[in-house]
Amino acid sequence: MVSVSVDPAHGGRWTSLVSGGREWLWSRPSPARFAVAPGDTFVDVGGVEECLPTVRGVPDHGDVWSRPWTALPGEARVSAPDFALRRTIRTDGDAVHVGYTLRAAPGFRFVWAAHALLDVSASARLAAPAGTPTLVDGAGVVAWPAGGLDRLGPDDGTAVGAVLRDCPAVTVDDGERLSFTLHAPDQPVSVALWRNLGGWPEGDPYRSIGVEPMLGRVFDLAEAGPGDAAVVFGSGVARWMLTIS
Repeated sequence: MVSVSVDPAHGGRWTSLVSGGREWLWSRPSPARFAVAPGDTFVDVGGVEECLPTVRGVPDHGDVWSRPWTALPGEARVSAPDFALRRTIRTDGDAVHVGYTLRAAPGFRFVWAAHALLDVSASARLAAPAGTPTLVDGAGVVAWPAGGLDRLGPDDGTAVGAVLRDCPAVTVDDGERLSFTLHAPDQPVSVALWRNLGGWPEGDPYRSIGVEPMLGRVFDLAEAGPGDAAVVFGSGVARWMLTIS
């Protein structure tokens, strides 16, 4: 069985994802997280953050992690100046089904990511189709596994971000397996990887592993070329579904 806990008052953040008796989400304490306001620099406390309408760039990690969400039976909602987001979470045995509905003006471009930071061992690996085009910080687009980025440890003092482009599903293998599958018709579907093996932040580094299903093909909406961002079409509504199992 799988269970999920969330914190609507503090950005709708997922605080727990338990499957098979194991907590999959990594976390770290930071009192600053409880005093953030829209536009603030991101405060990393782990779990799963909803990043929208960008991951990197402005606003830092998007415009919903720093806003209180409204919790309703079976759903949660948040509004920003240019859009409104509705999220539903349903568990079914060993799977979590997360539905998203975004309302915005037709033509609204965005990047979204379920910014999931995982508590995995140094022997964990990320399984994805070999040859998947992968945009790697500082290296451009290369073929997965991109020189060993599939290995999620041991810590070596490096930190790198990557986007596995046009990749709807990946699996984390750490003795037990956790799979992410994203369904979003007519949108660019990718998976971002944040592989921080004690290399960030400078001066006070720590280990954090992000596996982040995303809509879009780049971290920063400002850098999105044609086809690199998701779009709200003429209906004014975009919908997608994330399944974790």
